[in-house]
Formats: sequence, structure tokens, C-alpha cells
Amino acid sequence: MPTDATPPPAAPRPTPGYVQPTLDVPALTALLDGPYADVRDLVRTNLTAHAEILDDAERLDTDAFRERVRDLVVKMAATGQTGMGFPEEYGGGGDIGASIAAFETLAYGDLSVLVKTGVQFGLFGGAVLQLGTERHHRAHLPDAVTGALMGCFAMTETGHGSDVQALRTTATYDADTAEFVIDTPDDQARKDYIGNAARHAELAVVFAQLEVGGTSEGVHAFLVPIRVGGAPAPGVRIEDAGRKMGLNGVDNGRIWFDGVRVPREALLNRFADVTPEGVYESPIDNPSRRFFTMLGTLVQGRVSVGGAGVNAAKVALAVAVKYAVRRRQFTATPDSGEQLLLDYGMHQRRLLPLLAHTYALHFAQDVVRTQLHEVFSGLRDDEQTRRELESRAAGTKALATWHATRTIQECREACGGAGYLSVNRFAALKADSDVFTTFEGDNHVLLQLVAKGLLTHYADAFEDMNQLGMVRYVTELAVETVIEKTSVHKLLERVRDLLPGGDEWDQEAGLLDSEYHLAMLRYREEHMLAGVARRIKRGTDQGLDPGAVFSRVQDHVIAVARAHMERLVLEAFVERTRSVPDGDNKVALGLLCDLFALSTIEADRAWFMEHGRLTIQRSKAISREINDLCRKVRPLAVDLVDAFGIPERMLRSPDLIG
Repeated sequence: MPTDATPPPAAPRPTPGYVQPTLDVPALTALLDGPYADVRDLVRTNLTAHAEILDDAERLDTDAFRERVRDLVVKMAATGQTGMGFPEEYGGGGDIGASIAAFETLAYGDLSVLVKTGVQFGLFGGAVLQLGTERHHRAHLPDAVTGALMGCFAMTETGHGSDVQALRTTATYDADTAEFVIDTPDDQARKDYIGNAARHAELAVVFAQLEVGGTSEGVHAFLVPIRVGGAPAPGVRIEDAGRKMGLNGVDNGRIWFDGVRVPREALLNRFADVTPEGVYESPIDNPSRRFFTMLGTLVQGRVSVGGAGVNAAKVALAVAVKYAVRRRQFTATPDSGEQLLLDYGMHQRRLLPLLAHTYALHFAQDVVRTQLHEVFSGLRDDEQTRRELESRAAGTKALATWHATRTIQECREACGGAGYLSVNRFAALKADSDVFTTFEGDNHVLLQLVAKGLLTHYADAFEDMNQLGMVRYVTELAVETVIEKTSVHKLLERVRDLLPGGDEWDQEAGLLDSEYHLAMLRYREEHMLAGVARRIKRGTDQGLDPGAVFSRVQDHVIAVARAHMERLVLEAFVERTRSVPDGDNKVALGLLCDLFALSTIEADRAWFMEHGRLTIQRSKAISREINDLCRKVRPLAVDLVDAFGIPERMLRSPDLIG
């Protein structure tokens, strides 16, 4: 009988005749850094200069660590790192893409610093910039950019998080005094989990139901002082949310308002205003469109969190891969010493597809960051582009943060007991990044947004549609269009020119042909989309309530959104790899791209087999090919994680990597 000490067999060698590429690591780093290399290097320099924050997170008590994080955020602001997305006239850099790149890179370090930065400059400062007008910008942005004015973003309530339209905090206009009166009607309407609220914020962007002359005008944003001289402002009650699973350098809190009066000018009035006499005005007549236009300006938060998730995964992989080429366990053959962990096929299977997935999401993040920059810089600012950006940002955030959670856990396990020690980064990475799947939108809710866009083709009525509206739209107008667009025959016509085998393309194409990978993911997405549309129509034809119809198809809705996003991620990876000049770096990226694509197909092989696109034999062949790709990537693994450019002091895992 085998025992726990039975050595596993040595892993096979890569395919005979294969020539291993030699990576140019600096060139690959430059490729990954893209046009923002200088920005990323500034952040790396700051991270290295303040690397002791990783020790402070474990050494200091909660109050002291919060102060330490605040001080460090202000110090980093002084270098220009955190204000790159603000206009130059207010002390910023005037480059939204640079601001996202800086935030992504900051995720190599302590994540409390990252989130505190996001709350202050992305949420609070971003809301003032995007929802306010010049009077708000002049009054608040210069101090917000430096950190002299600390603020918070008070949207979420105890009773409502994802459903922002249903918030219950009220802002009632008093025409006699030209003031808004902010009230919290009950504890379910208190502002909850608000970053910066418990200790440091002086000014809050408060989202509340606006009431003018007895008429509700929907959710709007107001600037409300919550502290004066360090103490809660009159009518404001603040409570510390207490310790959390992680991110305890961020002072999350709860806020209640009791008849708090703010001047008429406190309304962030880019999209709507109230005259002194109490007349509500807006250039956007439709209330739902106005609401979603307002929320759409805040999309950079989702883009930022997605990028941060990818980079947190990079840190975990860098530690786990470096450990796996140092740690030996079991003697593979009688005449050899103990074998390195990364030479075992199972260890390669655990880590290297995740490494490929991380590269894929990096390039997908490049695409969404570029779209964000173009939209917010006015280079592309039509309604269709904005809707597509919102959808892509939502989906990328969901996939990236789920990937971070999965990757960090797998890497922790791959480092054994040593990975459980706090000094080796995984404790903080796990605890601090776990909430990424929740804030800036619950991932399942975000994928419903993605599916809504697919089912309605980002129609003109897009903003008006809640779940029930989407069901009605698909039933009445879109189902035939969706089914026609996703016709299997049309897909086959598109791929026939690209792949051999005619109608048998899925059996004849080479397993390492990127056109085959793309065709498989497109087929899955389009088949799923048509299936959801048919299910929605069938339910309504049966006389079911639209809410019941949506609930019945919700699992299919999430599945098609995920399939859509995985296809977009693969497209981004394929396009980026094709753009790289011929050479060994391109070969290495090609290996990773193939590994990502085949791993994605393998992970959903049951679906492909159920729908006749994958035979048992070909499924087994894909698994063999993945194993061979892992063997080819294995000698490159350390260089591939080194190319991330993670500062050495951020890895801080002496027990694992020396």
C-alpha cells in the first residue's frame, strides 16, 4: 500500500523538438507597464520607500495603524502619485489612464493604503469632480488632491447596497432658507461600511432621495460636512464599524443625519439643479436615464478595483512560484536528490494556468483602462461607447476579483504551512482582498448588468430597464433579433474561412490555433445568449410574472455574462500577443495565451460536450495539451513573475523565497 511518503513520479519533459525561449525580462516588463511605465515606477519607488507599512499592519493596534495609513496616503499624495486623474488647475495630472495605472500598481503593497487611496481620491474626489461643477471643484479639489481635506463617499445604506435607486436617506429642499435638509429616517437608512467615516473624513458625498415641493426627484449627491474641528457636526452621528476581516487600516463607519442643513449649493449639480425658488431643473428629462448617467460617471472605481485584483494575484503568484523553485520534497528516482515542487506535474497544474489567467486579465484590464481614458478624456464619448464601457468594466471587475480570491488561496496552499505565517504575505493578501468581490458592486449583480447589455443590445431604453423591464423588452422586441444574431449557421459561416474542416471545424482545427479557441468561446457565448432569450420568451408566453421569469433564468443570465467576458479576455490576450514583435517573448506569451484558452475550455468541457462541440477524445487531447504547455512554461515561470516588476520588499516572504 502506498504511504504519505511514497514519492510521485517525475514529470514528463515537454514535446520533443520544442525549443525553449529565453525571456527578455526588462522588455516584458516594459510591455506590461505599457505607456505608463514612469507612473508605475513612481509607485514602485514609493512602495519601496515605505515598505515598513507591511510590518506596521501586524505590529500596530487598530487606531495607530489607521493613523499610519492616513499619514502614508498623504505622503504619497505629495509625490503626485494619487492625483493624476484630476485636472492640472487643481493640482492633478490631467490623465485618467495614469491614475488607474498608479492605483493598480499600488496593489503590490499594503491593501489598506490602496483602499484608503481609492476612497479619498477615487470615490470622494472622483465624485466631486464628476458630479460637481466648477464651484465645487474650486472649493474642494485642491485640498482633496493633497489630502488636506479628507472625505468619504456615503452611498451604501444598511438596507440597500446594490439597489442604489432604493436608498432611503432624504434631502428635502427648504425654499424659505434655500437649504437642503438631510435626514436618516431609521437605522436601515443609515450610511454603512463607509470608508474614512469613522475617523478622518470631514466632508461626505451623501447620496439621498431629493424631495422638492413634495415631489421625489430620485437619488442625487450632496456635499455634507460630517465633522467640525474633529468632532461630529451638529445633527450628525458617527459610529465606528469596528474590526473587519481585513483592511483594518481603513476607518469604516456608519453615519446618521438628523435634520442636517446644507446650502442649496451643496447639491452636486452637473446633471440637475434646484433654483433658489425651489424649481427642479435637469438637462436629462428621463429620471432613470439621469440616474444611470450619474452612476456611469463613477465607473472608474470598478476599473480600479479590477486592476487591483489582478495585481494582488500577481503578488501571490510571485511568492508561490519562487517558493516552488526553492522547495524540494520527495526523491523522484533512486539516483537523484529531492525534486523541486515546480517540477511536479500537479504543482504546475495548480499554479501555471493561474499565471496564464493573470496575464490574460492584465491585457483585458489594459483594454478597459484605455476605454475609460478615451471616454473621460472626450476622445470617444457617445452613449453607446459609455454603455459598453460600463458593461466591460463591470464584467472585468467581476472576473478579476474572483480570480484574485481563487489565486491567493491556491498560492497559499501551494506554500504549505509556511504560507500560513503572516510574515509571508498571504494572511494579509487573503484578508484584505476578499472584499474586492463585494465592493464597487457585488460580482453577481455586475454580471447581470453585463447580460442586460447583451440582451438589449445597449438599446436607447437601456437606462429605463430594471430586471422586469429587461424581461419585457426581450420578450416584445429583442428575442428574434438576439436569436438571429446568434444563429449557429452564421457563426459557422464566420469560422469556416478561418479554420479547416468546414462544419467539422471544432474537430479538425489545431488545438493550438487561436482561431479555434476564439470560435469555441464565441459559439458558447452566442448559444447561451440565444438560450436565455428563448427561456425568457417561453416564460412570458406561459403567463408567468416577469419577476418570476427572471428568477428562473438567473443562473443562465450569469453564465452568459461570464462566457461573454471570458471571450473578451481571450480576444484581448490574442490581439496583444499578435502585436508583439517576433522573438522569444512573443513565443512565451503565445504559450500563456494557449494555456489560458485551453484551460478555459477545459474548465467548461461539460458544456461543450453537452452541446456537441467537444468529443471525449478531443477533451482528453486538450487536457494532455495543457499538461504539455505547463511543462513548457515551467522553465519560464520565474522570469514571467519577475516581469511583473513587483518591488522585492513587497514580497516580504523570508521563509518562502529567502
